[in-house]
Amino acid sequence: MVPFKTKIYRLASGKDNQGSHEDLQVGFKELIYYLWKRGGLSWLRGFFYRYRFKQCRGRLFVGKHVDILFPKYISLGRNVYLGDYTFINGLSREGFVLGNNVRIREHVWIQATSLLDDLGRGLIVGDNTYIGPRCVIGAGGGVTIGSNVTIGAAVDLLAENHNFDDPGRLINEQGVSRKGIIIEDDVWIGNRVIVLDDVQVSHGAVIGAGSVVKKNIPAYSIVAGNPARVISRRVSQTKFSDL
Repeated sequence: MVPFKTKIYRLASGKDNQGSHEDLQVGFKELIYYLWKRGGLSWLRGFFYRYRFKQCRGRLFVGKHVDILFPKYISLGRNVYLGDYTFINGLSREGFVLGNNVRIREHVWIQATSLLDDLGRGLIVGDNTYIGPRCVIGAGGGVTIGSNVTIGAAVDLLAENHNFDDPGRLINEQGVSRKGIIIEDDVWIGNRVIVLDDVQVSHGAVIGAGSVVKKNIPAYSIVAGNPARVISRRVSQTKFSDL
C-alpha cells in the first residue's frame, strides 16, 4: 500500500526564525487508527459520560478505563479531554470546575476528599490548560489552576498537610491542615515538580523539573531546586516593575 503523505512544520535552525517543512510518511491504516483512538472512540465514550456530570457545555473526550466518582459535583467546559486510566473523585464542598479545552492526560489522579465525614474544598481549572500524565492533585484545601497553564508529567499538587505536633499521639490521629494552592495564568511547571500546601505561583512563572515548591513564587520568575528558589526572571527588573 502506498503510504499516506502529509506535511509537518518545524522551527528552522536559521537565525531568520522562519519555518521550514518536510514530508512525513504515515501509513493510512496507522493514521485512521490514531484518529479513531484519539478522536472517534474517545468522543463516543464522552457522549455517554457527559450526562453524568453536573454540567458539560460541549464536546467531551474520554479515554479507556477512566474512573469518575461523584460526577454530579463536576462541571465541564467545551472540548475537555480525560486521558486513559484517569481517576477523579469529585466529592467536595465547592465542587470541581474544568474550563474549555482542558486536557488531562493518562494516569492522572485527582481527589479532594478521602473521608466522607471530612469533605475537601475542590478544584478549579481555567481554559486551555494542560495537565500531563501521572500527575497527582490533592485538592483538600482547594486547588485553583489558571488559564493557559502547562503542567508536565508526574507533578504533585498537594493542598493538605498532616498534623504531627503531639509526639504522644499517632500522626494519623492528629488530623490535617488545609490552606490551598493557587497557580495563576500562563505558568509552566516542569516534570516531577512538587507544590506543597499554602503556595501561590504567580502569573507567568516557570518552575524547573524536579523542584519542590514550599513558598510563593513571584510573577515571571524562573525557579528551580529543593527548596525552589528564584534563579532568573523572564523580564528585566525595569520592565517587571511596570507589570
